[in-house]
Amino acid sequence: MKFSLINRLSQSDIHELCALTQGERNNSLKEQLYQLTLDSDRRVATNALWVFTHFSAVDNEWLFAKHDQLIDRCLKEKDATKLRLMLNLLLRQPFDEEAIRTDFIDFCLTRLADPKSPYAVRAQCIKLAYEQMRYWPELLNELRQMLEMISCEPLSPGLRSAWRQVMKKL
Repeated sequence: MKFSLINRLSQSDIHELCALTQGERNNSLKEQLYQLTLDSDRRVATNALWVFTHFSAVDNEWLFAKHDQLIDRCLKEKDATKLRLMLNLLLRQPFDEEAIRTDFIDFCLTRLADPKSPYAVRAQCIKLAYEQMRYWPELLNELRQMLEMISCEPLSPGLRSAWRQVMKKL
């Protein structure tokens, strides 16, 4: 599988890898693919993460067991592309009230307010902050204040859209 992730992937390559790993009978292949997200070769790791972002909703449920591990990786990740892809995977997962991680909430709040962070990461952090904080009104007030603070700066269309979506929910 690693050989197919070494080079640039086309849409058909991604669909082929998704088809190869789909279904419960292929959970061992999903695990192999997940281990390749940790590969020392940046292209291999990024491509493996990219494939996971194309999983069907049913196959994506396999990643729910990796929830905390993905969060831990996000907290440490320096590569913006890998971070963006992992945040994208987390956006497709449920956040339960009982299993909220304050370190990840803090990470999202810090990143969404950081003008040096890529726009896509900031937009994802806005959405992820809301998904985690929605259970507590006092945290939602904190999020609203953070969002009002960043509304004064020039926002990209994608960042403005994420901002608007979450403000509507607040």
